[in-house]
Amino acid sequence: MAEAATEVGWRALLSRHWLAPLAVMLGGILLHSMNVLLLATVLPSIVADLGGAAMMSWPTTAYLASSILASACTGLVTAKLGAGRAFALGAALFCAGTLVCAFAPTMAVVVTGRFAQGFGGGLLSALSYVLVRQVFPSELWPRVFALLAGVWGISVLVGPLVGGVFADYGHWRDAFFAVAALAILLAVLALVALPRAAAVEERRAAVPVGRVAIVSLGIIAISGAAIMQTPLAKAGMIATAIVLLALALRLDRRADNRLLPSDAFSLRSATGAGLWVILLLSIAFSPMSIYGPLFLQRLHGFSPLSAGYMVATSSMAWTVAAMLIASASGPWPARLILAGPLATAAGLFGVGLMMPTGPIVGLPFPIAAIGGGAGLCWAFLVQRVMHGARTGDEDSAAAAAATVQQVGIAFGAAAAGLIANAIGLQSGLDPTAILRGATWVPLSFVVAALGACVLGARLNALPARAK
Repeated sequence: MAEAATEVGWRALLSRHWLAPLAVMLGGILLHSMNVLLLATVLPSIVADLGGAAMMSWPTTAYLASSILASACTGLVTAKLGAGRAFALGAALFCAGTLVCAFAPTMAVVVTGRFAQGFGGGLLSALSYVLVRQVFPSELWPRVFALLAGVWGISVLVGPLVGGVFADYGHWRDAFFAVAALAILLAVLALVALPRAAAVEERRAAVPVGRVAIVSLGIIAISGAAIMQTPLAKAGMIATAIVLLALALRLDRRADNRLLPSDAFSLRSATGAGLWVILLLSIAFSPMSIYGPLFLQRLHGFSPLSAGYMVATSSMAWTVAAMLIASASGPWPARLILAGPLATAAGLFGVGLMMPTGPIVGLPFPIAAIGGGAGLCWAFLVQRVMHGARTGDEDSAAAAAATVQQVGIAFGAAAAGLIANAIGLQSGLDPTAILRGATWVPLSFVVAALGACVLGARLNALPARAK
């Protein structure tokens, strides 16, 4: 009986009625995910060519800070332009930023290009989450999220392959040209496949630029802490980031045109608790994609291509886990919300033990556990956030899942840079510093994964739907 229900569900999702918008959503996620893995693969080559080792976390942080701003603009842009044109705009902006990276003479220009990429990628990512709620019935949501996660399986092959091949032959810039061509193709397909009518109602009087700017300044502050020379300066930047983000959340709760749901990060609602778990899991997931290729290349002699594929094991595991649990029901979603963060914590711990000295043959297993843990629970976390939304907060809750994920990855990237530079990577790629970083960068994020497990227990104790 369960097998029949599953078969009908997948058939319904892949029917002609849903296929066109689903294909465009998958294409947008593919563009984003492939770009993340490509950057992780070519970043050591960029540093070797342009310098800027102390700024290794900044390209990712700039991308995600800009994505947060784009998420706030998604509703307005879509209401003005329609779904097809909004997707095309996101892809076009992504293409423009990619070309800036391709021609960059310094790491600072790479960061600028990544900021432009992030705005386009943020539009695509946030709009995909909103479309899940508006286009598909709720019983299909876990399967849609499983397919969105499944795109990472394709990007695991394409991203490191594109980045690694070009990096191996000393042509990392050409990797960005290839991505730019794909962005142009997605823009054209979006105009053809998506309707011109608005997909999101315009509910906000104005884009909350001020609050988004405060959030972005907070992310910049914690990133800046990584390159400060003295402990006092580092502490000052971190304190500034905390104050700015707390202020942004406080202002947002009082505003009529809120960026986040009215109960965002409240431990008394499923939406608020679910966003906490998403934030902490995203923080825990990010450091491996940034520093993993560097550690593998410098400590164990991996090529850029092989290091990229080793790190991509985490994303592949996310895909496999998400597909396997897409039809879970009954008590299993609640159990997986707890099991997922625990698996991620175990994976980070295992990488911290094995990365410095091996055994290399065992390293893929903890790397896979980091992403596999997230894949076990992600669909049910987002579903709980959407189901728990208060009346009037439905769209903002859907977009908030993508926004908070981006904030978490940005904080994870900034924190990884802070930890790595604090133990010596700031002064250059010294072998002793790399060895210490291979241990303490992953181990430092175990606490984030365990925190996600604790808050997952809180989420399970709350009503699934808002009253």
